[in-house]
Amino acid sequence: MRKLLAVLLAFGSTSAASGYDNHDEVRWRGIAGVITAQNVNNPVGNIDSGTFAWTTRGGRASVNLSTGTMAFAVEGLVINGTVFSGTPGPVTGVIGTLVCNPGDHMQALLDTPEVPLSEQGDAAFSGLIGSIPAACANPLFLIRIATPAQALGRWIATGTERTSGENNRDQYRSTRRSER
Repeated sequence: MRKLLAVLLAFGSTSAASGYDNHDEVRWRGIAGVITAQNVNNPVGNIDSGTFAWTTRGGRASVNLSTGTMAFAVEGLVINGTVFSGTPGPVTGVIGTLVCNPGDHMQALLDTPEVPLSEQGDAAFSGLIGSIPAACANPLFLIRIATPAQALGRWIATGTERTSGENNRDQYRSTRRSER
């Protein structure tokens, strides 16, 4: 829980330091689990999905396309249905993935290192993911399975409500007005 709190605080400090002026910052205001019927693949580009439905309690993600810095936090990422309902089941490790140019011949995946997924479905990461291609159209954020190896690479959650550049600054301003 402390690590999750630290990552959430990193979102605010990174944003405050940049003053929301960075047009290369992409954010996802929520994280949602994959919606699929049991044993049905719901691919994104050429990335297969987990074959159970997953839900989340919340989360968010951000990436700086210039620096390769990424942060994400997810809460309550659990299986919805099957004998594992309400738990992460056998999934104990996940990776965050930035997908550039999804479904295109120039599709690129940039992954975080594996992070633990708690028994309550909480996971967090903050750090560098490497050099991002100059052409990163329609960037998507996915959470994918790292452990167990039999399901390696399958996506189980995605970022929602994507914003970038000016949108982030406008969102910040409207949030600050509503706090007053």
